[in-house]
Amino acid sequence: MSNSNEFNKEAGVTKKLPNGFLSNPAHFAAFGFGSGCAPKAPGTAGTAVAVLLYLPLQFLPLYAYILMLLVTFILGVWLCDKASKFLGVHDHGGIVWDEFVGYWVTMILAPPGWEWIVLGFILFRIFDIWKPQPIRYFDRHVHGGLGIMIDDVWAGIYALIVLQGIHFLVA
Repeated sequence: MSNSNEFNKEAGVTKKLPNGFLSNPAHFAAFGFGSGCAPKAPGTAGTAVAVLLYLPLQFLPLYAYILMLLVTFILGVWLCDKASKFLGVHDHGGIVWDEFVGYWVTMILAPPGWEWIVLGFILFRIFDIWKPQPIRYFDRHVHGGLGIMIDDVWAGIYALIVLQGIHFLVA
């Protein structure tokens, strides 16, 4: 990609984002408030924004945090579906709302402290990129907004398990 206004459409064909694409609030949100336009590693850029948004969310009581996850997941299915259909590309790399929710899943009941926030970031990115089963299955076989969201939720679940396991071992 040569700049943030371009994307690779499936077989590497480069095409500019349609004019005004990010002026649509749903597209802007699906693109992680613009973080998905990063010229390199938009998923990592989106996860970095998710970390910033997590900072106040970490203080929510568990029931409110879980409710926030449910709402942002349902909203994400709609946002991601809308943006991907408009662009004509399933799971376009710039759509990073799924990274937000996946990272926040990772951080359920995370211990306090920057080291855990950073470790959660690293673990989530590893599982999101690696895509062990069933993540790979969902990534390849579930389509639309649900398909875009579900593989990142699973990556978040794997990262959550590892993060909690590490905390158990060092606590």
